[in-house]
Amino acid sequence: MSRQHLNDAQSVQQLQAQLVHRLRAAGLDSPLPEARALLTHVLRLDWAGLVLAAERSVTPAEAEQLEGLTLRRLAREPLQHLLGRVEWGGVTLHVSPATLIPRPETEGLLALALKSLEGRAALAAPAVLDVGTGTGALALGLKAARPEAQVTASDLSPEALALAGHNAAANGLEVAFVLADLLEGVAGSFDLIVSNPPYLPDADRLEAQPEVKYDPDMALYSGPDGLKLARRLVVQAAGRLNVGGTLLLELDPRNVGLLAAEMRLANWTVQTHADLSGRERFLWASRLEW
Repeated sequence: MSRQHLNDAQSVQQLQAQLVHRLRAAGLDSPLPEARALLTHVLRLDWAGLVLAAERSVTPAEAEQLEGLTLRRLAREPLQHLLGRVEWGGVTLHVSPATLIPRPETEGLLALALKSLEGRAALAAPAVLDVGTGTGALALGLKAARPEAQVTASDLSPEALALAGHNAAANGLEVAFVLADLLEGVAGSFDLIVSNPPYLPDADRLEAQPEVKYDPDMALYSGPDGLKLARRLVVQAAGRLNVGGTLLLELDPRNVGLLAAEMRLANWTVQTHADLSGRERFLWASRLEW
């Protein structure tokens, strides 16, 4: 932080006001929540503690740390990377540039996955596979909500699997992790296969938001229409679902209908579901025949 900022920031409240102004001037959409998130991180407080500490002085060391994080955020590094973690789907997830940052909309996929398991209540220990687990978000969210489930998570990235394993341990959850290209190398059959695969068309790279560029390309883009990986996954999943099993995918609202139509022609029964903004995003499918 500049010497001027250090001298001016007499209290937590004053520093918060300055930070909000800087984030807003940079064009960020949620300057106040982001300012509070950075302050609670640096000061090691929760929201209530931040309110109660409004009048206390900020130390030079705290101000310097906050300034370093602020400059990174103004350069559009994702807030989650600055904080090092995100609360998502009932679990705490550490994040890194090796994986996609879990998005709030993907909690809708988690909710559908839990609903699908409710429909199979007779199963004492449903077998679940999360394909392309990344941080482990879906696998861990499912295991936290359904401890009796036998959850396996696969990923092509050793770095992602290491992070997912760390997140599993940090949350006290037991999940089997497998290094695999989609389902290749994953043993067994499953009652639920769930995935948030890369689904953006390659051309989206040209107009990606600055924060998105911090995510690994392999977790985002998937061919001209965004369905290259999803199509492979559908073919593999067809022979790996137990009778009555479900395949759940998160896709782009621009291409979910296309894949749904292709799957119906390939003897799947398919529904699509909207996200909280009303856009069709999620695909729920089962086989008509085995």
